[in-house]
Amino acid sequence: MKIKPIGDHIIIEPLKGDEKSKGGIFLPQSAEKERPEQGKVVFVGPGKMTKSGKYVPMQIKKGDTVIFTKYGPTEIKINGKEYLVASQDDVLAIIEN
Repeated sequence: MKIKPIGDHIIIEPLKGDEKSKGGIFLPQSAEKERPEQGKVVFVGPGKMTKSGKYVPMQIKKGDTVIFTKYGPTEIKINGKEYLVASQDDVLAIIEN
């Protein structure tokens, strides 16, 4: 299945956190984990439309690694894989290497 976000929405593949605690203990699968706040952008919408009908281009592009608000994005599953749908406003920063 192929997804095409509309407006200023993006599809993010969340980056998984460490499976080990700070003390070096490996955490079991059943341990409650916090929702990730970083991810890689896999699909990008065309941009936000203004009231005059013009698109404001996206600042984020496919392949960017981003930091986003913890509870802003919506979780979805595509072909058994988890993704997040967020608006450009939910993204706080782009990580540059």
